[in-house]
Amino acid sequence: MEAVLDQSVLVLNRLWQAVNVIGARRAFALLARGHAAVVHHQDDDFRVFSFLDWMDFSRSNPPLDELELVHTPRTVIRLPRVILLTWFDKLPSKELKLTRNNVFERDRSTCQYCGHVFVREELNLDHVIPRDRGGKTTWENIVCSCVRCNSRKANRLPHEAHMRLVRKPVRPKWRPVVSLLINSRERERWKDFLDLAYWNVELEE
Repeated sequence: MEAVLDQSVLVLNRLWQAVNVIGARRAFALLARGHAAVVHHQDDDFRVFSFLDWMDFSRSNPPLDELELVHTPRTVIRLPRVILLTWFDKLPSKELKLTRNNVFERDRSTCQYCGHVFVREELNLDHVIPRDRGGKTTWENIVCSCVRCNSRKANRLPHEAHMRLVRKPVRPKWRPVVSLLINSRERERWKDFLDLAYWNVELEE
C-alpha cells in the first residue's frame, strides 16, 4: 500500500487547469473531505466522480494492475490519477523560473545565432551582453547558443563578433505551470491536462 499511496496525482483547478502534483495519500484526504472529485479519463471519455461514487466504480471496474489499487479493511479503491478541486479556480501566481530547461524550451533548442536545432547536451547559455560588461542573468539577456557560436562570440557583443540574434530574447508569456518534474509515463498519462512541466535549479542572478 505504501508504494501505491506514494504515487503522483495531478491536481486540476475548477477550470480544469493543471495546478499541482501531489501524492496519492493527500489526494485521498482531499477526496474524503469533499474538496475534490476524481477525473477518470479513458479514450475520449472524461467522467467526474465524487469519492463515494469512485469507491462504487472501483468495485465494479477493478484495474488489472495491482499498483492501481489501494486496499482498505473493507474494500479496494482505484488509485485516482487526476483530481479536480471543487473550490479553487486560480492558477499559482509564481512566475516561471529562469532555468536552463526553460530557456531551452523558450528558444526551442535552437541556437539563437546560427539558427540550427541541437540536442540540449550540445547547447550552452550565452549572455548577449557579457556579464563583465554589465550584462545580467535575465530572460532578456540569456539565449541558447551552440558550442561553435558560443566560442566565436566569446566575450563580445554580437555585433562586435559580426553575429546577429535570430530573435530578441524576451520573458516568456507562458502561464504558470505545474512545479514538479514528471516522468515520461506521467507526461503521457496527463498530456491532455498539461501545458509544460519543467522544474530545475534556478539560475543565479
